[in-house]
Amino acid sequence: MAHILVAEDEPDVRTFVMRALKGAGHEVDGAGDGSAALEALSRARANRVPHDLLLTDILMPVMDGVSLALAASRDAPALRIMLMTGYSDQRERAHGLEAIIHDVLLKPFTLDELVLRVASVLDSTA
Repeated sequence: MAHILVAEDEPDVRTFVMRALKGAGHEVDGAGDGSAALEALSRARANRVPHDLLLTDILMPVMDGVSLALAASRDAPALRIMLMTGYSDQRERAHGLEAIIHDVLLKPFTLDELVLRVASVLDSTA
């Protein structure tokens, strides 16, 4: 399966997402903010075990999900990126970034929806 990094500042949400994706057979790492996520992506690439997917919240401290997505796509153009947000108005922040953002998942979401949407992004060729 895939190697996924979940960047989410809310520990309960991060734990839920990570457990759901691990239950679907993925190898999953977590980060509590965008800066820590960028470091984790870099470390994984340096260790030759790069992530296949970055799933990041939009609103986070230190570095938000949009800034993280821009930096991550610059450093690893093949990385697939999904955003998640609990605020529908934040979805608009991904407008114009279709070249790097593969999907935006609105919270709250179900475990099944999460797993299906992640699988769809991982299976896409775009």
